[in-house]
Amino acid sequence: MKRAFALGLLLLAAACAAPETAPPVNSEDVMFLQMMIPHHQQGIEIVKQARGKTVPDQLKTLAAAIETTQGDEVKKMMGWLRSWDQPTVAPTSAHAGHGGMPETDREKIGRLARSKDFPRDFLNLLIAHQDDAVQMARIETMNGINPEVKAWADQVGKSREAQIDQMMSLLKTA
Repeated sequence: MKRAFALGLLLLAAACAAPETAPPVNSEDVMFLQMMIPHHQQGIEIVKQARGKTVPDQLKTLAAAIETTQGDEVKKMMGWLRSWDQPTVAPTSAHAGHGGMPETDREKIGRLARSKDFPRDFLNLLIAHQDDAVQMARIETMNGINPEVKAWADQVGKSREAQIDQMMSLLKTA
C-alpha cells in the first residue's frame, strides 16, 4: 500500500513538472536552413559530374564524400524545418533580406559537363560553391539562436574550409 502511494506521488510529481521546452528558433535559423538545402542540392549536382570522368582518385574520393555528406545534411535540415512547422523552401523574395547570396550559376554547372579541362574547372567551381557555404554558415553563427543549428553551422564552415584547402592543393597539380 505504501509502495502504491509512493508510486502515485511520483507519477503525480512527474505530471506536474514543467514540460521540456524546445530550443529557441528565429527567422535566421529558418532562412539559413531554407537557403542551405538548395545550396547543398546544387553541390551534389556539381560533384555528381565527376562520375565517369577521368580525374585523380583523390578528387573522385572527395566528390563521393561530398555527395554522401551533403545528402545526409539535407535530410537533417529538412527534419529541423519540419519539426518547427516551417516550409523547407524559402520564399523567392527572401534572399535579398538575408545576405542576397546567389546560387551557383546554372550555366557554369552546365558548361562543366563539356569542359575540356574538367579537373581544373570542377575544382574552381566547387571551391567557389563551398566558399558560399562558409559565408552562409558564418551568418548563421552570428545571427541564429538555435544552439544545435548554430553548432552545426560552425561545423559546416570548418569542414568546407578544410575542403577548400584540400581542393586548392589539388588545383596546383590539376
